[in-house]
This record gives sequence, structure tokens and C-alpha cells, in this order.
Amino acid sequence: MISNHKARRLRVVVVGQGYVGLPLAVRAAEVGHHVVGLDVDAGRIKRLVLGESYVEDIPESRLAPLLADDAYRPTVDPSDCAGFDVAVVTVPTPLRDGVPDLSHVEEAARTLGRHLTRGATVVLESTTYPGTTEEVFGPLLEHTSGLTAGRDFHLGYSPERIDPGNPTWKLENTPKVVAGIDPPSTAAVRSFYASLVDTVVPVASCKEAELTKLLENTFRHVNIALANELAIFAHDLGIDVWAAIDAASTKPFGFMRFTPGPGVGGHCLPVDPSYLSWQVERALGRNFRFVELANDINNHMPDYVVQRLVAGLNERGKPVKGSRILLLGLAYKANTGDARETPAARIVELLTGMGAEVRAADPHVLNDAHPRAVGLGGLQRADVTPVGLAAADAVVLLADHDAFDYPLISAHAPYILDCRRRLAGAHVDSL
Repeated sequence: MISNHKARRLRVVVVGQGYVGLPLAVRAAEVGHHVVGLDVDAGRIKRLVLGESYVEDIPESRLAPLLADDAYRPTVDPSDCAGFDVAVVTVPTPLRDGVPDLSHVEEAARTLGRHLTRGATVVLESTTYPGTTEEVFGPLLEHTSGLTAGRDFHLGYSPERIDPGNPTWKLENTPKVVAGIDPPSTAAVRSFYASLVDTVVPVASCKEAELTKLLENTFRHVNIALANELAIFAHDLGIDVWAAIDAASTKPFGFMRFTPGPGVGGHCLPVDPSYLSWQVERALGRNFRFVELANDINNHMPDYVVQRLVAGLNERGKPVKGSRILLLGLAYKANTGDARETPAARIVELLTGMGAEVRAADPHVLNDAHPRAVGLGGLQRADVTPVGLAAADAVVLLADHDAFDYPLISAHAPYILDCRRRLAGAHVDSL
């Protein structure tokens, strides 16, 4: 039998250095572990080696001392994984034509399997359908290494709960759900994360842990869809949905506040609930109707935003073709540069297809936008100035970053479609 990890400095490998992997790697290094951050993106690793962070939650002031002490070593070389005590996989799990794409998880398992030794612990954090750890990830580790999970090495799952840009809930103070394929694996996984976070929550199986993540994001997805559909109907009925949400939020029990918006983005909501829906259909031959309905509503919110914008311009005697549209906020949420699956991309596509002159401003999303922010790469950028605002036929607030000067926007923009309810006035339409 293999023994549990004792409190000591571990050699940790974190596969994937994105919005989930980088914070995890940095935290592990800060508490005293020796960390290797492995990623296939050579450009990303080059920036990290130079001490440049591309994740807002990890300022360069946290990277510098870890790099100087060799506590954290970013690399593209899989051979640097040799001799690890703990390996954590945080790679993307996208959908391809509605089907889960586990190719990154599978490649990570093969890479780690070539360096896996007896007594080590391997944890999957990537969001996926229940059964992946034991039916896909573990067998690949075993096949590549020649070792057996449970007997020779520990294997577990722990769903990531990173919320980019959240000033209150960070990795270390967010409870961490953990599970293993057997009690010793659970103990090993729990011991590792206990060195990183304040609270560890063990569950009975990896499938329960995998479902936990999908439940969390499906809950959000469905409730945001409810708020979005309410916004559409309330507008047609001449009712202020935002005022109704404010009033309902005064109830101290039985209600949780969700607000409408231009659509959902990031890796979680556009992808994770569909993993659950796909697994239910594959395993049970049944449809997960709540997820399918939420997908339909949230996926079409960018189209609704454009419809509202067209109507607003028509009321002002302006056709969309040739109109100058200024979009504020390209990230999928406030105060972050995360433009993965952002609804702004679909809005840009629709407006440019109609002949509008589209520009955008976002202090967090740089010109080299996230590669999965399809449609934003060639978008012309603009500064938020009195002249630029006044010259726009319409200003659309998509992501309500705190960095925007809202009094300035309100004072100089002739017409505003506000998708986040940050502005007011006769020239402002709220979603």
C-alpha cells in the first residue's frame, strides 16, 4: 500500500497555466511547495519566465519572488515533470459540435503517465462529465505508466472554483471539494489542498465531485436564463425588470439575485451545463430540458441585444448600416480581461454584418484578445473620450468595468443601450 503525503515540501506539477492553473501554481509555490507550471503555449510560458502575468488575479508582484527563488518554474518541456509528488491537471475541456472534447485531458494524462512514480498523487481539476476521472483519465495514466491507480499511486478529482476578478473570494478562502478513487486517495488529495486553502470538503466519490461542478454552473446558467427571458418579456410588457429584481432582492429568504445581461461567457456557463446534458443523453437516452432551454435563451441574448439596438436607432431615424457603434466592455464579465466565449464576439459579428462601423473599448481586454474570443482580433479599438462618445450614434455597455467613467459616458453619449443597468437618463435604454 502507498502511504499518504505528510506535511512537507512537495514537488508539484500543474498542467495548464491559464485562469485556473496559474493561480493554483502560484498559491502552491507561496505555501512552500516547489512548483513546475507546464503549458503547451510557448508564448504564454515566455511571458511567465519574464515575470509577466496575463491573469489579473496574479499580479506580477506575486510572480517575481517565486521566480527568483525558483519556487515556481514555468516550462513547455514535459521532461520537467519528472519526479513529481503531486500533479494537477487544469487544461481546457471545450465542446466540439456539442460533444465534449477531452483531448487536452487525455494528452495531459499521457504526459504525466510517462513520469508517474509509485506514491505520487494525480488530481484532475478540469470540468468534465461524471465518470471522466475513473473511466478516461485514470486508465490513460495506468496504460502509459504501467502502474495501477489506488495500489501504486493516488488518483482524485477536485473541481476548480476560480472566479476571475472576484475581489472577495480567492483560491485560498473558497472551500475546495475533493474526492479520490479510494479512501487513501481521498486522504492524499485532501492533504495537498489543505496546504493551499482554508477549507477542504471531501465527498464520497469522484463522480460526486465531478457532478458538483456541473451542478454549480447549471444552477447559475438556468437562473441567468430566467432573468434574461424575464427581461425580454418585461420590456415588451412595459415593465422595469430591474426594479422588480431590486424589490425581490429585499426578501431575506427563498430568493437569490440574478440579473439579465448580453449573454454568458467564460469557460463555465457556455460549456459546462452542456457536458451534463450530453452525459445524461448518452447514458440515459433522455434530454436535460432545463439545460437545453437555458442554452437556447442565453445563446440568443446577443441577438436580442442587436434587435434592441436596431430598434433604438430606428426610433432616432438612423439605420444600422453606416451607424457608428461604440461597444464598452469586451470581456464576458466586469473587471476581468477574460474574453473566452464572450457574447461581445457575436454582437460584433451581427453588427458588422449589417454594415455598422463598430469600435470597442475595454481597459482589460488587450488588442491581442484571448484566442478563444473569436471575432475580436481585428476589432478597431477606441478610447472613451467626450469626442469619441459624442461621435457615436450608439454606445452599448456590455461589461460594466469599474474603470469606465460612467458620468462621462452619460454626459456625452447621445444614445446608450445599457445591458448592465449602470446608467440612467432619457437617452438610456436598459436591457
